Amino acid sequence: MKRFYIETFGCQMNAHDSEKVAGTLAALGYEQAVSPEEADLVLYNTCSIRDKAEQKVYSRLQQFRKGANGKRFGVLGCVAQQEGLRIFERAPHVSLVCGSASYSRLPELISELEKGNRRVTGLELDSNETFETPYTRRDNPHRAYLTIMEGCDKSCAYCVVPYTRGPERSRTRESILEEARQLAQQGWTEIQLLGQNVNSYRDPSRSDYKFADLLREVAEIPGLRRVRFTTSHPRDFGPEIVEAIDANPVLCDHVHLPVQSGSTRVLERMQRQYTREEYLRRIEWLRKARRPIAITTDVIVGFPGETEEDFQATLRLVEEVGYDSMFSFKYSPRPNTAALQLDGQVPEEEKGRRLTILQELQRSIQIRRNAELVGTVQEAAVEGYNQATGQWIGRTSQNRILNFTHPGGAGADLTGKYLRVRVTRAGPNSLAGESLDLV
Repeated sequence: MKRFYIETFGCQMNAHDSEKVAGTLAALGYEQAVSPEEADLVLYNTCSIRDKAEQKVYSRLQQFRKGANGKRFGVLGCVAQQEGLRIFERAPHVSLVCGSASYSRLPELISELEKGNRRVTGLELDSNETFETPYTRRDNPHRAYLTIMEGCDKSCAYCVVPYTRGPERSRTRESILEEARQLAQQGWTEIQLLGQNVNSYRDPSRSDYKFADLLREVAEIPGLRRVRFTTSHPRDFGPEIVEAIDANPVLCDHVHLPVQSGSTRVLERMQRQYTREEYLRRIEWLRKARRPIAITTDVIVGFPGETEEDFQATLRLVEEVGYDSMFSFKYSPRPNTAALQLDGQVPEEEKGRRLTILQELQRSIQIRRNAELVGTVQEAAVEGYNQATGQWIGRTSQNRILNFTHPGGAGADLTGKYLRVRVTRAGPNSLAGESLDLV
C-alpha cells in the first residue's frame, strides 16, 4: 500500500486545499500515514503570507536532507508557486513543486513521480479555473469548507497572494449551491464559505448576483445549522451583508474584517483602497445589526513609513471598535510586492515593541468583551472532549470557544450536537460554562 503524509501551513483555504489533495491521493490508491517517517510520499502544503511560515517549510525539508530512504517529497501551495524551480536547488531531494492552481492535475503529476521523474512541476496560474478537484476528503465530520472564489485583485502593497493565487475568479452560483446541498444531505451541519476576499464574490453568469445574495440562498438549504464566511475585504463590504445576517439566524453572527492599520496615511501606503473613516462606517453598520455580531480583524505593525503617530492611531481604532479577537503581526517583506520599494523601514526591535503593546491592549479588550457574556446562554456546537479538564469543547455562533461540563462527562455522545450552555466564567481567549440540555 502506498502511503502519503501531508502537513499544512496557513489559513483555512490551505486546510481545505489539503483536503482536496488528500481526497485525490486516496482515489489514486494512497493511504494517509500518521507521520512523515511512515510515508512514501511526504507533502508540505505551504503558506507564504509571512516569512516565518516559509522558513518552517524549509526547516521541515532540511530534516530529511539526508537519509530519506527512498521517500519522495513535494512542496505544494503558495511557497511552491512563489519559489518555483528554486525549490529544487535549495532542497534537491524535493521532486514535486505544485501550486494550488494545478491540484486538478495531481493524478497526472503523481503518475510522473511514480515513473521516476525527479522534477515534476505544476506552476500554471490559469485564471479560468477555480481549482475544484473531483475528490475531497473532508477531515471534520460536522463542519465543511466550501471554496466560492480564488485569487485576489486588490494588490495590497505587502501581500504576495496575487502572485501565488492569481486574479479573482468566482464559481457559479449553481455549482456552489449544488455542493452545499450535497454537503447538507451527507450530514454536514455547518459550512464555511472561503475566498481570499470572500465578499468580492460575483456570479460569473449573472452580474447582478452578489455575495449577499449567495449568503441568503445558502442559509436556506435544509439541514444546515450554521453558515460562516471568511475573509472579507472592507472595500467590498456593504450593508446588504449585515442585512442578510440579520434576516437568517443560520448565518453566524461573526464577521472577520481585516483593518491592517488605523492610520489613513498607512492604509494609503498599503494600497488598501479605503480610509480609516470608511472602515469605521462598516463597523457602524455591524454595530447597528439587530443581533450582536462579533467582529475580528488582522493588524500589521511596523509597515514601512509607519510613525509613532500612525501606530497610536491604530491603538485608538482598536480601542474604539473593541474587537472580539485579533490576529496581529510584524510587517514581513515578501517577494514581488510593492512594499519592497518603500522607504522608512521600521527596525525589528521597534516592530516588536509595537506588537507587544498592541497585543496587550487587545488582551484587555478580550477580557472585557468575554466577561460581558457571563450569565448568558449560548448555543455551542460541540467539537470534542478534553480529558485533561473534564470539559466538552464547543464553539458559539460568534466563533468563541466555550468549554463546558455536562452530566455524564465523557460518557455522553455529544460531538456534532448543538447544546445550550450557560456561561459561568470568562478568560481572554475562551468561555466556560455548564450545559443546560439533557442528552
